[in-house]
Amino acid sequence: MSEEMHSPTPQDSKRNGSKQHIMVFPYSAQGHLLPLLDLTHQLCLHGGITVSIIVTPKNLPYLSPLLTAHPSDVSAITFPFPENPSLPPGVENVKDTGASGNPLIMASLRQLREPILNWLSSHSNPPVAIISDFFLGWTNDLGIPRFAFFSSGAFLASTLHFFVDKIHLLESNEPVCFSDLPRSPVFKTEHLPALVPQSPLSEVLEIFREITLMNFTSYGCVFNSCECLEEEYLEHVKLRTGHDRVYGVGPLSSIGLGKGNSYSSIDVKALMSWLDGCPDGSVLYICVGSQKVLTKDQCDALALGLENSMTRFFWVAKADPVPNGFEDRVAGRGVVVRGWAPQVAVLNHVAVGGFLSHCGWNSVVEAVASGTMILAWPLEADQFVDARLLVEHMGVAVRVCEGGETVPNPHELARVLAESMGECGRDVRSRAKEMGQKARAATEAGGSSYADLKRLVKELASL
Repeated sequence: MSEEMHSPTPQDSKRNGSKQHIMVFPYSAQGHLLPLLDLTHQLCLHGGITVSIIVTPKNLPYLSPLLTAHPSDVSAITFPFPENPSLPPGVENVKDTGASGNPLIMASLRQLREPILNWLSSHSNPPVAIISDFFLGWTNDLGIPRFAFFSSGAFLASTLHFFVDKIHLLESNEPVCFSDLPRSPVFKTEHLPALVPQSPLSEVLEIFREITLMNFTSYGCVFNSCECLEEEYLEHVKLRTGHDRVYGVGPLSSIGLGKGNSYSSIDVKALMSWLDGCPDGSVLYICVGSQKVLTKDQCDALALGLENSMTRFFWVAKADPVPNGFEDRVAGRGVVVRGWAPQVAVLNHVAVGGFLSHCGWNSVVEAVASGTMILAWPLEADQFVDARLLVEHMGVAVRVCEGGETVPNPHELARVLAESMGECGRDVRSRAKEMGQKARAATEAGGSSYADLKRLVKELASL
């Protein structure tokens, strides 16, 4: 199918009437969108379905690999991005705003409800179900069964749902005990997920309640997670929803179109050659995600910590202000690149023994699937919840710092890095490696995620 921009019509999709027609609606952020496209790829491989993907013009290029892989089964239905005076002209993706733009983009996409309903009513073979991102709770009300897709984990979903009838707990700044959840975790208010309103009087309270309620009252819930990582929380979601149409189908990066090897803007051949020359498990990979830039003070502290730790490292700095002269002082032992690196390929290289990460969920599942120990520096959003799961619950990570404004003590950081990458970190690295074996097995025939994917395909076929 051509990728030219077009107005949606019933003729957009060339349909085989014998196949179930499914609508897919990703959220306009790379960390949300790519895992859902990976899931769509798997559904096309496993089930006799055709798929219409709702997209706006500037997000259409993300669909290219999927449209190429499944030209007769996947169609892009392009709607103009609804205007929002609070957004800069031309913005259609969170990558152009940072996390602070989420409420505005969510509000804009909500305006597509009527155009989508019109498209559904005029289609000769309308979809029997929709799989939509958990940020798009309103799609639960389109008149067809909705499966909420969580690009994040079941632990995060459980913490969000906890507040539906307990928002009064935010009246004080006291730590919140999630008494209904497994292990009854306690979080400081500043470490709660970004979607949680800052107070019971917040103007986004109703939006939060609607999203959370709509997700858990959806026909089904699909998670980019797996039993070996979140079994107790997947079971908790089943308890809260009152049914077993809850599916842990991850890590999707292991079975996606590119198996996680996304576009890279650096010299990959030179990087891999450098890693080839390093001893097994000796390199610390450093990347704090696509939406966050470290401050000068944070970069100074991280650079000094790396320098004093004597650890080999590979730092994806992007726009981070790396101190002048640092790269010369660590030449041979450390590499700093500015741009995008092939993260999955790096994590799976035998030389990489640790990953200093912000603990965004996609990075988490990629690290888990590779069997790489995480050195956790959660900065914002869901990352504090993810870090708790990795460090305290699963024991496959070490906390090195926390907070988007926190400047680590460089001497303490150097000690933690050296110990974690050395003999003291052997047990954590061993647990991470074991978790990686289980996570990879989950997506193979006979594994839990494979079985849940087959359950999902069967459920879609029954509608």
